[in-house]
Parts: sequence; structure tokens; C-alpha cells
Amino acid sequence: MIFSKPRQTNALPTILFALLFTTALSAPAVSENYLDKATVAEAKALIDSSLKSNIGFDIVESLTTEVGPRLAGSEAEARAREWGVAMFKKLGFTNVRIEPFEVNFWQRNIETAEIIAPFPQKLVITALGGSVATAAGGVTGSVVRFATLQDLRDAPLTGLEGKIVFVDEFMTRTQDGSGYGVAVQKRSGAANEAGKRGAIAALIRSVGTDHHRFPHTGQITYADNVNKVPTAALSAPDADQLARSVALGDVQLRLTLDVESPGKRWSGNVIGEIAGETDEIVLMGGHLDSWDLGTGAVDDGAGIGITVGAGKMILELKKKPKRTIRVVMFGAEEIGLVGAKAYAEKHAAEVAKHVVGAESDFGAGKIWQFDTRFAEQHLGKADEMHRVLAPLGIARGSNTANGGPDIGALRQLGMPVVVLKQNGWDYFDLHHTPDDTLDKIAPADVAQNVAAYAAFIWMSANIDGDFRAN
Repeated sequence: MIFSKPRQTNALPTILFALLFTTALSAPAVSENYLDKATVAEAKALIDSSLKSNIGFDIVESLTTEVGPRLAGSEAEARAREWGVAMFKKLGFTNVRIEPFEVNFWQRNIETAEIIAPFPQKLVITALGGSVATAAGGVTGSVVRFATLQDLRDAPLTGLEGKIVFVDEFMTRTQDGSGYGVAVQKRSGAANEAGKRGAIAALIRSVGTDHHRFPHTGQITYADNVNKVPTAALSAPDADQLARSVALGDVQLRLTLDVESPGKRWSGNVIGEIAGETDEIVLMGGHLDSWDLGTGAVDDGAGIGITVGAGKMILELKKKPKRTIRVVMFGAEEIGLVGAKAYAEKHAAEVAKHVVGAESDFGAGKIWQFDTRFAEQHLGKADEMHRVLAPLGIARGSNTANGGPDIGALRQLGMPVVVLKQNGWDYFDLHHTPDDTLDKIAPADVAQNVAAYAAFIWMSANIDGDFRAN
């Protein structure tokens, strides 16, 4: 190696830099003004113990094996509530209870689609939740393709009578799932726009990012005073196949959906607590129900395992928190956040006592960002918390968190919220499909989630002051 002769430099900047560097090294660390040393030490201990534990994964395994798919209002969801009560009690939670509410029950029986002409073949579909049924023999009509939902919205109100509308809009894959908000509009949008135009049925490219032959279900809501048409989702390869076929000429398709809506059934939220010194509440949870195609492992058995597991790790500290920690297994999320709305309505009078809330409902990927929605004056508390979470590979994020689907109603009532944002790069490959099963979950990733939730919830339960504007 050849070394070049060093060139002459002005020594003053170098000396100043050395002084600044020495001063920085000797300066005390940023003081923790809100979290006492004991709470920080306990939070770090929770991280260490959680990373060594499989409690979160074990809970997901139990739920998906012993109950399986848990459609809102079904017998299986009722068994899931019983499972939830038993799990809470087994792990040592107190004040365990079910807060019941009613839902409109819907279920699928038979769902088929096939091209009759010019290229006879079967297509893989699934009915969208809440869809009406076709006549017993199905409906048959020409397929009219629209590349986007907006194209259908822009179409004339005449000309689609007796046709089958096909909205072929793609979903964009993102780490944070932000592509979903746009793509999901085509579910109800296709049904309602098709109904306005006299179509006999609607099909959509599944709201998903995979290329497997698994269709994605999901809830639709019919608008008032619109003709309700049967609506289903095609798997991505079948949407491709139908699009190619339509490009070659008129396609006659038969769609059969045997679905039923027999009326009201019971659902409910399952609640367990870790009693604190006060009646202030720190809330976390996930949703207990799932769609009926897979076993609801990723959506949202993982969220149940993560938050209940975090609570169990806190219980193992054997130390009473200042605030009560409440874990909620929300019911009937998939069909319209029914459990979330029921909880918010029942507990509206005590929202002021809900100090902060967070929900795990974005799969089982590692948490990579800590987002908050606190009053500006309390962001220093978030920064202190983040310093504890940072070694888990979690970055400090924004102050625009939504809290999660089941937390939204409470956020609107004024509860501060947090999102421990997970890596959802492949979440919408599995979401609402038969492929949502336990084998897609990595125990180590769940443990990282449990560690983050346990530490955050413990700090929130013991920190001085709250997160609202004074």
C-alpha cells in the first residue's frame, strides 16, 4: 500500500472539532423526565424475557388449531369467545368477561363461476361478505371489463343492463399497506355502481398483492336505494385469464352464489385485565373473528397472540402497574368493526380514563416503526419510550397514528393512540384467503412484537402524566 504525503491544513477547525467531540463524549445522556429508572429497567427486562418466549406464537397456535376459522356470528366465533375467556383465566388475567352484542349473520355455501363461451372453463372465485345470492341456477351474461373502479364510475348509467361487470383494478404492494385504502374501494364500489346501471352481477380482481390462485374475500356494503347485485372476487390468475378472454371478444359467464343471511346472531368482545393502582386504563388488543376461508392466523390470530402474550409477560413481572391494563379481543371486526363500535358505545362515559390504546391487526411481521398520536406537548414522552424500543429495530415515526381499525372509534372520542407498525410487505398476499394459516407465521417475529407491546404498555401504564392536551 502506498501512502501519500499528508497535505497542510488549517489546525483551528481540527482543534474545535476535537473539543466538541470530547465535550459530546463527556456530556450526560438525555435525562428521562417522565419515566423513572425502575420503569425503564422493567421495560427492558420485559423485552429480554419476551424475546426468549414463545407465548405469543403458542396462543396463535392454540386459537387456530382449537377453533380455526371464526366468521362473525357463527358457532365457531362463539367457541372462540369461550376459548378467549379460558385463555385469559389460564394466564392469570382478572375481571375476565364477555360484552355481547348482535350482528347480522351471513354465510357462504356454494360459489362457482365459469366461462360458457367462447372458451369454456371454470374460474376460481369467492363471494364477498354480505353479498346477495344469485338465483338457484345462477346468472349468465356478457362480461364488460373496466380497468379501474373510476372507469366504471365514469361509465353511462345505461348500456350495462343484463351484463356482468368486471372491475380489474390492481393493488399496489407497500410495506405499510397503504395501497389497501385505494384498492379496497372496489369491493363495495363495484357492487353499487353495477347495481346503479342495471347489471346482473359484479366481479372484481381480488383486493390482494399475490399471484396465487387464492381469491380474497372481504365485506361489502350496499348503498341505500341501489339494486343489490351478487358480487364476488376472482383470484389474480383468474382475473388475468378473464381479462385476456374479454380482449378476444364477447365472453359469456355463469356465476352462482349460494349465500344466506338468516338474521341476527350473537357476537361479543372478550376482555381481560391486569388490575392497576388506579382505574385509568391502558388498552391493547386485536380482533378475535376471522373470515372463513383460512384459519385466521395472520388476520388476526397474530394480533390476539401478540397482545395477550404481551399481557402475560407483564403478569410475570409480578408487580402491579399504576394504571389498569386492559386487553380486548374484539368481535365481528371483519364485517364492519361491529365490536369496536359496541365497545366505544358501552365505554363512552369512561373514555377520559383511557390513557392510550393500540391494536395489533396487520399480521405477524416485525415491528419497524413507532407512530403516535399524542398532544404535541407530550411528544417528549414518546421519544423516551422510543429509546427503550429502539434496540428492537424500531424507528421513531410520525405523530399521525390511527391506532388500528378497532381503536378508531375510541380515537375519535379523544383517546390518544399508538401504532407499532409492522412490516406488511406480504400481508396482502395472505389477507382474507385460504392461505391465511399458521405456517405463514415466524415465532421469532411474533416474539419481537410481544417484546415491543409489553415494553410500551408497561411504560404507558406507569409513566407520569397522560398524552392528551392539558
